[in-house]
Amino acid sequence: MTTPLKETVGRYGIWSAGLRSEDPDRRGELAEAAAELEELGYGAVWLGGNSSAANAAPLIEATSTLTVGTSIQSIWQHEPDAAATAFADLESTHPGRFLLGLGVSHAKQVEQYARPYSALVGHIDGLDAAGVPSDRRLLAALGPKSLRLARDRAAGSIPYLVTPEHTAHAREILGDAPLLAPELGVVPEPDPVRARALAREFLELYLPLPNYTNNFLRHGFTEDDLSDGGSDRLVDALFAWGDDQAIRTRIDAFFAAGADHVALQVLTGEPRDTLPRKAWRDLASVLD
Repeated sequence: MTTPLKETVGRYGIWSAGLRSEDPDRRGELAEAAAELEELGYGAVWLGGNSSAANAAPLIEATSTLTVGTSIQSIWQHEPDAAATAFADLESTHPGRFLLGLGVSHAKQVEQYARPYSALVGHIDGLDAAGVPSDRRLLAALGPKSLRLARDRAAGSIPYLVTPEHTAHAREILGDAPLLAPELGVVPEPDPVRARALAREFLELYLPLPNYTNNFLRHGFTEDDLSDGGSDRLVDALFAWGDDQAIRTRIDAFFAAGADHVALQVLTGEPRDTLPRKAWRDLASVLD
């Protein structure tokens, strides 16, 4: 009997750009980190950036139950047929362990970016034709149209850089059955000035991208909130920071809003390809 997806991924996962690497010299380091995350009780790992089944395979091979998902695989850089072949190869050796997270990326990062929603629908059509089952793919959906697409033609949504209010909105659109697994940045720093500075340093990459800023504006923020690195109100809504209790309370707010699973991205101020393994251990100790 197939285990339901929500049970497979559990309540907590780790989102990491550092676990996505094509450097063969890092293969052992990544495998060891994935095995530790599984031992710590995280149910899933989400590979940041334009990731693929090839990036997921070494982590799956190094573990026995951990689910590994792409977050996200860009529809512009991976053709449906090739994505389906890679999915089938991994599924044949490690059935049920890989989730194909898809997204449209951003106009400033993709030369061929045009009509992203139509392109996403076409990509899903291609995956259907190539045999990738809808219950093994997820969409990085932010707006209402994309959320409805995630409801109707995927297993759910993996939204990035969102608030509990967006989570509640997404749950209303998705309904009860689809998986809703938002990413949440975690800054394990109790000093407000330092914590917000680390969050703003991280936000610097995203505030120029309309996909995110338009979503913020849809959910009650203003242009003033988007200026000067982001207002305190915006930072405090998007990140869990502070001591263990404050971080736990913020994570719980996403579950109260309707999340099934929260993908936790720990931010320490180190380069994005760093594996903050001590911080992952510390975070695991405050979760159920």
